[in-house]
Amino acid sequence: MDFFKHLSLLLFVFSILFDSTNGSSVLLERAKESEFMDWMVGIRRRLHENPELGYEEFETSKLIRKELDSMGIEYKYPIAVTGIVGFIGTGKAPFVGLRTDMDALPIQESVEWEHKSKVPGKMHACGHDAHVAMLLGAAKILQEHKSDIQGTVVLIFQPAEEGGGGAKRMIDEGAVQNIDAIFGCHIAGEFPVGTVASRPGPIMAGSGFFEAVITGKGGHAAIPQHTIDPIIAASNVIVSLQHLISREADPLDSQVVTVAKFQGGGAFNVIPDSVTIGGTFRAFSKESFMQLRQRIEEVIVRQASVQRCNATVDFLTDIHPFFPPTINNPSLHEHFEKVASDIVGPTNVREKRPVMGAEDFAFFSDAVPATYYYFVGMATDTDKLYPKAHSPFFTINEAALPYGAASHASLALNYLSEFRKNLSNRGNVDEAHDEL
Repeated sequence: MDFFKHLSLLLFVFSILFDSTNGSSVLLERAKESEFMDWMVGIRRRLHENPELGYEEFETSKLIRKELDSMGIEYKYPIAVTGIVGFIGTGKAPFVGLRTDMDALPIQESVEWEHKSKVPGKMHACGHDAHVAMLLGAAKILQEHKSDIQGTVVLIFQPAEEGGGGAKRMIDEGAVQNIDAIFGCHIAGEFPVGTVASRPGPIMAGSGFFEAVITGKGGHAAIPQHTIDPIIAASNVIVSLQHLISREADPLDSQVVTVAKFQGGGAFNVIPDSVTIGGTFRAFSKESFMQLRQRIEEVIVRQASVQRCNATVDFLTDIHPFFPPTINNPSLHEHFEKVASDIVGPTNVREKRPVMGAEDFAFFSDAVPATYYYFVGMATDTDKLYPKAHSPFFTINEAALPYGAASHASLALNYLSEFRKNLSNRGNVDEAHDEL
């Protein structure tokens, strides 16, 4: 009898240990199986051949819905024009989200290969084709483990990440209602395949755009005294904007102001009536971001007036909404480290330095209690340098796909099992929410 008591105790302890990571390494092995891998690669290549820009992802969405149908996964469509929200699990709380972007870029692909973009002037140059394949891979794994899901996994296929504010529109249309935590990821050529990387706190900057028209009085270049030169005014404005970083910002609080657009006259000997400048600004906190926005407008208007010019400033929020900083929840970072260590090993969980690039995943932080963004390595042992995202030479190492799929699936499974007791106080976690 004692033997059976001890055996039962050992089995109980083993089950707890296994459940603590939900067999994350087993999920990776599943994603690496030849048939599974070929399926994900096929999806990624079909998407790569047929890229679609933000809010135009109709064929992309159709492909995703077809795969979800084949897996028997319920979903809502359309959300934010082409977006999809799928559900796996009990249909009850807690809810955890997995998000992917799916739009392409207006770039002509320069990579010559069998599955090159078939659409002139459009390309998946930021890895969103791979992101979709990885989330569909995670969906397949989760559907196979549906009976183990202690809650509901919400699959979010989001349009228009590349400047279109797709995340915000998904939020506005109720895509993340009742979700307690959400995870997103991005492919990364700076880390080896088989590694993942992230950090707690700020990981990507908030960003905004601005455009200013500086108006003076044009005339012949040989008699500048009869003009009010907007080119001189704009030049002084640009120099003064850099002082916002070098003399007003805390050196330990990273910020950027870049003027990348300068359009003036079209002749060598004519001073134009007006000049248009434009650029971007970035910061890692909302407070610094809004302070920078205020000072940009003040500097442009007042510096232009010193040169007797008038200036108007437009932050273009109708077409380029401000992106808030992407900030990772510290508790979810501990969760990520634990789960990722089981998948790839502790030495392959890397720290990601913050970058000034922006990601509209950040919008979810205003609607979901806990958000987390991480990176999936794809570099090879040959030290091949992968071109940066948004390059016409951007390529993907498809060997990274299983790691993204397994990470997504395991993060969701383990969140629902381990974080169930730590949910925000929303009432009984066993109470079913309305349909999302």
